[in-house]
Amino acid sequence: MAHREFFVRIAADLSAQDVPAPAKINLFLAVTGRRPDGFHELLSVAAPLVWGDAISVAVTGRSFSATCDVPGIPTDGSNLVLKAAAAFADATGWRGGAHFSISKRIPAGAGLGGASSDAAAALGALNRLAGAPLDEAGLARVASGVGSDCALFLSRGPVVMRGRGERVEALGPAASRRIRGRRVLVFKPGFAIPTAWAYGRLAESPQDYVSAADAEARLASWTSGPASAEDLLFNSMERPAFAKFAALPLLLGIVRSRFGVSAGMSGSGSACFALLAEEADAGPVAAAVRDAWGSSAFVADTRFA
Repeated sequence: MAHREFFVRIAADLSAQDVPAPAKINLFLAVTGRRPDGFHELLSVAAPLVWGDAISVAVTGRSFSATCDVPGIPTDGSNLVLKAAAAFADATGWRGGAHFSISKRIPAGAGLGGASSDAAAALGALNRLAGAPLDEAGLARVASGVGSDCALFLSRGPVVMRGRGERVEALGPAASRRIRGRRVLVFKPGFAIPTAWAYGRLAESPQDYVSAADAEARLASWTSGPASAEDLLFNSMERPAFAKFAALPLLLGIVRSRFGVSAGMSGSGSACFALLAEEADAGPVAAAVRDAWGSSAFVADTRFA
């Protein structure tokens, strides 16, 4: 390679980043109460997938802008990517600008963390492009200020989330091995569930909160033992979602009974998932999803990262 071509490529690498923004699944989500500030306290085990959105970040001038390949996704200041960029500039004093091209694959209103993952990916890319002014703790602080679950996407494997979701720590190596690489079928009906609505409905039935002590004990028991990922599944948000959207529990019941797999809802919904054996044929499960929810149903056969 000629010297000039080499340095042109290096210069391009220093001014642009192409980064993945993976979806996540909440395998365990215990909501333990509502805080005075309106947020909820939770304990959750969340794991990123190898599938998700992708973002191209290019340094341009002194302002931030965004485009998205899916119509209807806002690209103004309400987009979490641009909020993350503004928060990064405030935290570091960086005076550069960037354009974010978002390739959207994660459906909105699904409980898969699409917007938060996009924001975290943008933060990481900006930090690299700016010469890494923030260490891991600094990035996590900025991410937590952008969104409650943004910080989890800075990790590359299963994590435990506490507080409103901003306190994140890696799941231990032995427990992580029971999750990482597992096949998972993700499926979502044609409707979304707004997160604020779901937590509002849960707050109307405080008896459905899980005590913090019970949640911690259940997680500690699973973490310290040999049980599989299937034995971890729990979600406090299923009760309010299922009471309103009967299509969710009806299909999950079919998937569990007909195919003998463990399945649940991720986050506040409406996306659900089924844990698949390595040799399993996902086709019949996907067909059952589309038979129940129609052609508008979204299905992805993927893995935990």
